[in-house]
Parts: sequence; C-alpha cells; structure tokens
Amino acid sequence: MRTDPGRVAVLCASLIVACAPALAGDVTADAWTRQKCELYNTAWQSVSENHDMTGVSPQFLARHRDFIDSGCSSDEKICAATASDLDLADLMTILSMNEGMASTFVPFGCQD
Repeated sequence: MRTDPGRVAVLCASLIVACAPALAGDVTADAWTRQKCELYNTAWQSVSENHDMTGVSPQFLARHRDFIDSGCSSDEKICAATASDLDLADLMTILSMNEGMASTFVPFGCQD
C-alpha cells in the first residue's frame, strides 16, 4: 500500500501545530519555576540581612537553605517550630505572593 507523500506532510504539520502549545508551555513553566526561585532567593537574602533572626531555630534555617539550594524544587515541608520561625515563614509567604507566586510555592507546612 502506497502512502501519499502530501498526506504524510499534512499529517506531520498537523501534529507539530497540535503539540506546539504543550511544548511551549513546558518551556515557559520551567522558566517561570527558575524565575520564582531567583525571586524567592533574592527576597530571602534581603530578609536574612535585615530581619531580626532572634529565636529562629537553626533547623528551620538549615532546611530553608536546603530548599533554596535545591532550586526551590524540594517537596519536603518545613515546619515552623518557634514563634520566630512562624513569623519568618509568614513573611516569606507574603513576599512570594507579592511577586506573583502562589502560596503553595513556599516550603512551609507541618505534618498533622
């Protein structure tokens, strides 16, 4: 059975056009993910230089640094153990949301 080369070309072009938005979305999502992490890291640098860290637990700070070092891709949640941890988590959540990130981006949460 012979296949018409013109039909094959039209089919291939149709597939490319149909898949292009999905492929472009993946690239855009990756770029946005990287940009969110950069914005988050910049906010963190400013906060860590200007915010009173008295009472913030070393574990909270270490796990937070691990989150940033992972490219903000870790799914592990960081539980605020002290009032100062919670204040810092709230501040970083607000700063992230001000940059257009969803509140689900931040790594804060506790196991029930």
